[in-house]
Amino acid sequence: MTDTEFEITADLVRELLQEQHPDLAGLTIREVEGGWGNQMWRLGDELSVRMQRMDVTPELQLKERRWLPVLAPRLPLPVPTPVRSGEPSERFPKHWTVMTWVPGEPLDHGSISRGAHAADTLAGFLRALHVEAPADAPVSSDFGAHPKRCADGFEQFLQAIDPDAVGDAGAVRAVWDDAVAAPEWEGPPVWVHGDLHPANVVISDGTLSGVVDFGALFAGDPAWDLGAAWVLLPAGTAARFFDAYARADEGTILRARGLAAMKSLFLMLMGQNGDRGLPGGKPNWGPAGRAALDRVLKGV
Repeated sequence: MTDTEFEITADLVRELLQEQHPDLAGLTIREVEGGWGNQMWRLGDELSVRMQRMDVTPELQLKERRWLPVLAPRLPLPVPTPVRSGEPSERFPKHWTVMTWVPGEPLDHGSISRGAHAADTLAGFLRALHVEAPADAPVSSDFGAHPKRCADGFEQFLQAIDPDAVGDAGAVRAVWDDAVAAPEWEGPPVWVHGDLHPANVVISDGTLSGVVDFGALFAGDPAWDLGAAWVLLPAGTAARFFDAYARADEGTILRARGLAAMKSLFLMLMGQNGDRGLPGGKPNWGPAGRAALDRVLKGV
């Protein structure tokens, strides 16, 4: 069994807590559905345990440990905050972190019914997050590049999806071409979540109520988050979101829309993989990606 195949069970989580944080070992432990790079376990009512699983390095967890305590106090929505660190041991040779639990239902298992409220909430969250980052903030090799440097990834996603599922590939390419032609981000690097999609936000009472999984966090172009106007929000609310956000120029919106198209294709591909029983596939992501792509193409 390789490290990436290491079986993580409730008994293992309890043993690790007993070994490193015995005061928490008596709390109820429940597995949380989903997760790929990391596996989540609910710990009592207010905590969770984030276990490194498929991520090949601990860098993403260590980044969250370093920066979420800095960011969380000024964000208007709950985000997971590290409270204890778990170090590699003979029982489990990877990192794990005890974090606060963000209550709510993942959006990929629910829906937003209060679209205007969600648009205002997301805009307020991103306005608070998108401030100039310090010089020692992380940069990303996987996220943050101008769309013209992401052409290979876009093509890979587009070509891998059943053409009947994509529909008008020419229209998708037109949105992408506009993003590629848009100017570079010329502002200072700002804090960017980097991976806003339906599994990384939670909802309550029909609206956004929390944001999770900051493993992709980096300093750079806010367009990587602003694509959430189409990826997360219901149809007809993107304009309200950008009005409330009030910081995105035309070029940033074009980049954001193209990146939203790429994210939608990624979600569709993960859904297709799930339908085919492939490792890591997420069957419920396919419909979410299709709906997001429809919103991107309509620009609403």
